[in-house]
Amino acid sequence: MTAAIPDPARQPDLRVSHAERDAVVEQLREAAAEGRLEIGELETRLEQALTAKTYGDLVPLTADLPPVATPNDGKPLVLKGGVHGATRNGRWQVPARITAHGGVGGVKLDFTRTQCGLREVEIEAHGEMAGVTIVIPDDWAADTGGLEPGLGGLKDKTTDDRRPGTPLIRLSGNGGPAGVVIRHPNKWERRKLKRNPPQ
Repeated sequence: MTAAIPDPARQPDLRVSHAERDAVVEQLREAAAEGRLEIGELETRLEQALTAKTYGDLVPLTADLPPVATPNDGKPLVLKGGVHGATRNGRWQVPARITAHGGVGGVKLDFTRTQCGLREVEIEAHGEMAGVTIVIPDDWAADTGGLEPGLGGLKDKTTDDRRPGTPLIRLSGNGGPAGVVIRHPNKWERRKLKRNPPQ
């Protein structure tokens, strides 16, 4: 399930969901990384997005930005940490291939709220200066043999408790100076998942 970008045609007084707030936050961060928003504008809009209650609050925050392209199974998703970092979380569509460059801001891929029907997901991770963090559900597993640890190393904190029908993450790339981490949710993330379970 893809994180929902708010539809401008919706009635402005309708309440927005966590996924829709998350989608706008990610769109704003990507726009800043591309130079479309200055730091001050980004901070102001992020605060407004995180506290938005209705479509009337949320939709204007991205009205002057180009729409986010939706990844598909045939086209790899490329994330670049840049200066401000990049994140995929919430309910987002998972493609079969992902390339993540940590840059100086870092990249985080959080799969704990996704619904992924793929048997395998290939992630090419390059830790670079700030690193790449990958969070997978407890019943997913990872094959990290294709990743060169580099100076920063690889921290694989996953278990082999893969449930049939769930994806296998195949990790390749290079840890670089900051390294790559792949793990299951930590205590704080588990509390958030318990309060707001994936649908």
